[in-house]
Amino acid sequence: MTRSKLILAALAGLVIAGSASAAGGAKHPHGPEGGFPFEGPFGRFEDESVQRGYQVYREVCASCHSMKLMHYRNLGEPGGPFYDPEYPNANDNPLVKAFAAQDEILSSQPNDVGDYEYRPARPSDPFKSPYPNDAAARAANGGALPPDLSVITKARHGGADYIYDLMLGYPDPGEISDDGEIEFREDYHGTLTQAPGQYYNPYMEGDTIPAWEGDPRHAPPGGFLAMAPQLMDGRVTYMDGTEATKEQMAYDVAQFLAWAGEPKQTNRKSAGLAVMAYLLIFAGLLWFSYKRIWRNVSH
Repeated sequence: MTRSKLILAALAGLVIAGSASAAGGAKHPHGPEGGFPFEGPFGRFEDESVQRGYQVYREVCASCHSMKLMHYRNLGEPGGPFYDPEYPNANDNPLVKAFAAQDEILSSQPNDVGDYEYRPARPSDPFKSPYPNDAAARAANGGALPPDLSVITKARHGGADYIYDLMLGYPDPGEISDDGEIEFREDYHGTLTQAPGQYYNPYMEGDTIPAWEGDPRHAPPGGFLAMAPQLMDGRVTYMDGTEATKEQMAYDVAQFLAWAGEPKQTNRKSAGLAVMAYLLIFAGLLWFSYKRIWRNVSH
């Protein structure tokens, strides 16, 4: 193949890739105004927000989404939202015990007659899954498998920003007709139709062209997912009295999921700063030692 044909093939590939990107894709997540407090090298998780986020997960998300990599004791370990220095062993933390006991799990050992019984969960147990297996999860959700949320902020582009924007990105119910049609008048001109059991979200990766009645070159970004809008003002009553607006709940649950994806982040950053300070001091000592040892030696 000649060089000119190679160049033409490469350009054609770029055009096709650009068209595919334009047809699908999603809006870039921007997160809350001002960002999250754990961002950056000096960032820290806000314990109160992570605590509230756990409550949102328990009351809103846990009915469909598992967190198989999380154990109840993680909530009370150093760096966890419910850590108490009086209980260095998180399994002894009474608050963590109370959270675990709210769930009943199937015992791993049979009783005297060979039956398996349900028992209150212990801090050493993993978070209770809403379904016994993936087949049951799909059967309960119209064929869709709710993703595990243990490391969802690591698995999705945008991390916590993505979670925050996705939870708030659904169109207002008043903008959707009884037939599932969403009319766009400003940036895009046309109508988007939601299939039964599907919900449009501009931050969901996908392709809206098949459901778009309008200029196919200017279809709205985003895609469809099987999860209906979950947050509404006042759905959760926060234990600390914070007003549970949609924005507050999205902010809190996004921060909780970010902590769950990296529960040792605060300890890691603290250790990293100490190591950097040590290396800086060590480098200075080496420089002064070098100058003193070789001060009378010509170069």
